Amino acid sequence: MLTSAHVVEGSDRGGAVFVDGWEAGFDVVGRDRLSDLAVLKLSGGEAPPATLGDASRLVVGQLVVAVGNPLGFAGSVTAGVVSALGRSMAAGSARHSRLVENVIQTDAALHPGNSGGALADSRGRVVGINTALVGPMVGQGLGLAVPIDQVTKTIIGALVEEGRVRRAYLGVAGGSRPLPPRLVDELGRERGIEVVEVVEGSPAQAAGLRPGDIIISGGGEKLADARDLQSLMTGDRVGKDFELTVLRGGEVLEITARPHQLSEG
Repeated sequence: MLTSAHVVEGSDRGGAVFVDGWEAGFDVVGRDRLSDLAVLKLSGGEAPPATLGDASRLVVGQLVVAVGNPLGFAGSVTAGVVSALGRSMAAGSARHSRLVENVIQTDAALHPGNSGGALADSRGRVVGINTALVGPMVGQGLGLAVPIDQVTKTIIGALVEEGRVRRAYLGVAGGSRPLPPRLVDELGRERGIEVVEVVEGSPAQAAGLRPGDIIISGGGEKLADARDLQSLMTGDRVGKDFELTVLRGGEVLEITARPHQLSEG
């Protein structure tokens, strides 16, 4: 069973009640605060499986349906449309945070209690997990859902198999910045990531990155903003050389970093 990580925060087991009256206990198989997803295992029976869709195929204006328990009213269904795609939402723990990318924005009415419920398309396929709403205690015409796409399916698979998701950590903060015009043609790209902060004791500091550096590629991939770099920080890069191309004072440098494993704690 799939839900939001914050719904089962602080608990390893609990009980689930279904709209037909069936009740079952569950154990938390794994949770990932940095994507706000959790996988549960039901005890005492199996629920009919839902069909997962592909949020990457959604279009703005498409009909979607939100299912949940808003304000304690079990089995409520609200309908709306996809208001926007490609949004980013901050998620994480007290020590670390990251952006959940390509979040679905919808105007389907969401209230406290909708979190962890399904966002489905008109064919009943689950395309998102409702995770956030705007306004105190009531929906305000803007709800957010973590998309079901290839990235989140990988996260779900890792939670099922290992109970956790491994991610790499570099230790830089920055934002997108245009490259000097004279370098645009030479380098074949228009933007890079300006390093604003290098975390003390991080792999980035050990590699020699400095505030003011502009990262233009990493692992052989062009980088235009922090989301591009974040998408490359997958678990398979932990402890391995990660080549960065950096612009510093008009000079192009090659720097090698070794990302650590990111801890949620």
